[in-house]
Amino acid sequence: MRFFARFVFICNLSFLLTIAMRFIEFQNDNAVVSKDAVGFSSLKSTFIILGYGAVVFNLAFLFILLLNKVLKRENQIPLWLSLSNFFFFVIQLLYFFN
Repeated sequence: MRFFARFVFICNLSFLLTIAMRFIEFQNDNAVVSKDAVGFSSLKSTFIILGYGAVVFNLAFLFILLLNKVLKRENQIPLWLSLSNFFFFVIQLLYFFN
């Protein structure tokens, strides 16, 4: 479970990077600098897939966390990691459904 929590956190960081890359691309579309301003297209694609998939992983993580809480199992995940993943999930919901 700790590995999955860390993986979800990395996906959340990829989500932030994806949003930043999207912002940079939109800024460069207005300036007509080049077609691909960020570069490293394969690496960029990996971050985009992890970033947009983060909402699904976050939902699964929070569901498992809630299930562990209901079943009164011991939580081995640090509190800061659980709270940061929940915070990212709220941001993702606002981003995708706003």
